[in-house]
Amino acid sequence: MSDAWLHLALAPGVGNTSLIRLLTAFGSPEAVLTSGRAALSAHLTQAQCDALLAEPDTARLEAVQTWLAQPGNSLMTLADEDYPKSLLEIADPPAVLYCKGRRALLNQPCLGIVGSRNATPQGVRDAEAFAHALSDAGLTIVSGLALGIDAAAHRGGLAGAGSSVAIIGTGLDRIYPARNKALAHRLAETGLIVSEFALGTAPLPGHFPRRNRLISGLSRGVLVVEAAPDSGSLITARVATEQGREVFAIPGSIHSPLARGCHALIKQGAKLVESAADILDELACQQRLTPPMLPETLRDPVLDALDGAPASLDALAQRTGLTLDALSAKLLTLELEGRIASLPGGRYQKIH
Repeated sequence: MSDAWLHLALAPGVGNTSLIRLLTAFGSPEAVLTSGRAALSAHLTQAQCDALLAEPDTARLEAVQTWLAQPGNSLMTLADEDYPKSLLEIADPPAVLYCKGRRALLNQPCLGIVGSRNATPQGVRDAEAFAHALSDAGLTIVSGLALGIDAAAHRGGLAGAGSSVAIIGTGLDRIYPARNKALAHRLAETGLIVSEFALGTAPLPGHFPRRNRLISGLSRGVLVVEAAPDSGSLITARVATEQGREVFAIPGSIHSPLARGCHALIKQGAKLVESAADILDELACQQRLTPPMLPETLRDPVLDALDGAPASLDALAQRTGLTLDALSAKLLTLELEGRIASLPGGRYQKIH
């Protein structure tokens, strides 16, 4: 990455749309910075020209360089070979992306999962279980690090083979909301956190709708789990449709306000889903998704415990050493994946 990219990224008042316009017109950051005021003024306001032609803010530049020197941190640009092809398909691709973690995940098959910040316990369980099952099927789970459904989706994605990517609406040196700080650390260690906003950027309201276009843009489809009629998740679903992505929704009770957004999406043509298999079938990607092989030490103890005859919950708890709560959650995930079946009498059977 050249210093010219950093110069462009840090120019105050020169947003992404202007950067894309300049790069289209001049071909490279170096050509932009050597083109002179007369040429720039055809594409920028006078104030933007002043900002671009001025020397970069030394303190900001040094802060970014210090951040980039830390392990796992990088700046991805449109010129990089590993810039995600899926984002090149959208109307307003980010010229630069600040990345913390495994940026290779941006080129894996992805699925966005979004929903209410004030999710019900059932909604949280559904989001985590679907995300875990889809991640184990080889999809990387993309969401926005918000409370509720987003956080549950990240936890499920991290628990599976495909991992998870968080697209945030602040600078990467600021975690919002603060309650998700521990989750953000996990994402940075084994998944990825991404932002198009410069370091130090505060959580301004207008940033989150912009973040949403990247969640859907990276993804083959978007699953909405619980959404009120005025939910921001519906913005993501609308943008996903505009970008030609599939939209999926989990139905709920007709008496629940958090089901109304999903029901509205289904009426508008979103695919109603009851299991992870419904999504995989629709994307027709079962044969193309090949999660990495797990080492012997990471084999699933529940599946191992079901290698013989069907077993009850209590028997499985004895064999695996898991608590009943942890075991129930794991069994739900495996059932959604289609790897086990529940039988009459509270027993479970492995599907070969």
